[in-house]
Amino acid sequence: MSGIRPDLDGHCLIRSLRPGALALVIAAALVATPAGASAQSLGQGLSAYQRQDYATASRIFITLAERGNAAAQTYLGFLFETGRGVPQNYTEAAMWYRRAAEQGDSRAQYSLGLLYDRGFGVPRDIVEASKWLNLSAAASPPRVRESRARIRDAVTTKMTRGQIAQARLRALEWAPSREH
Repeated sequence: MSGIRPDLDGHCLIRSLRPGALALVIAAALVATPAGASAQSLGQGLSAYQRQDYATASRIFITLAERGNAAAQTYLGFLFETGRGVPQNYTEAAMWYRRAAEQGDSRAQYSLGLLYDRGFGVPRDIVEASKWLNLSAAASPPRVRESRARIRDAVTTKMTRGQIAQARLRALEWAPSREH
């Protein structure tokens, strides 16, 4: 569910979904959430986001994100990155993306990789960027895997062979962890 990020052509993927497909995307997010109460809250957050009520969405996502909900952490990171419903803060965005990325959320891994590539909210680190983009591409659903792989490959063109090897080793050594 890459949903909220523009694709390579600059179109917002979530807006390009048919109404039925959007319902399936939201339903998938709800099913992926561990507890029923959290699922309803995540659904409410997504609904507020879709209505462009970003302040309400951020309040809901903050509550869930602090409890370790990776999807909420990813959405919250995006809100901080874009300044929707909260003050724009790349450092805060990177922190929430990292928490979700460490749990294996491929959208957060992708977003964190882009922040490392640009040095927004984190020190610019092409090796760390490549690691997260590589993990994201590997874990992405088929419909977004190719576009994420192209971005990963574009970052790789800026790297030396040694940096590429180091990034691949970091990706191979990485293992997801759950928050308690």
